[in-house]
Amino acid sequence: MTIVQIQVSRFSVTSSKPFDAVVAMLRSAVGQPDMNEFFRATRATNEFRDLERVVKSSLGRTGLMRFAEFDLGDILRRETGAATPRIMRFVIGNPLIMKEMVKHVPDAGSYAPVTILVDERSDGVHLSYDQMESYLLHYANAEALAVARDLDAKVTSLLRECAG
Repeated sequence: MTIVQIQVSRFSVTSSKPFDAVVAMLRSAVGQPDMNEFFRATRATNEFRDLERVVKSSLGRTGLMRFAEFDLGDILRRETGAATPRIMRFVIGNPLIMKEMVKHVPDAGSYAPVTILVDERSDGVHLSYDQMESYLLHYANAEALAVARDLDAKVTSLLRECAG
């Protein structure tokens, strides 16, 4: 049994925009494929270039796509009422980026796709992301870290844009 402690860096930006506007901007920037159809189409491919075509057709303008979203605030509102601040978790990524990290560091598959948290607080709407580079630093693999840094740049740029 092995236990490794990993220190994670969290990027966070606060927006004065309304929660719904921030969420709408995030959704519009990433691909929104029907995940059942996406996985059916990827499984139906026999060659990498066909798989790559399916993935690329599912990406948004940021080169990322939504895998899932969870309205965490809905659970809170059921207990505390409609006035409870909203909170959403978005699972986003790009299978081609994930592939590049995983081929060098298999454990990267535990962290990709990534999570973006959008939540309302008294000082505004917070957009938060745990940076992939910080997850992979421990593995000291230059190739995986380069891919992770590029992914971090994409995601943090997206969050800044949405907060803007």
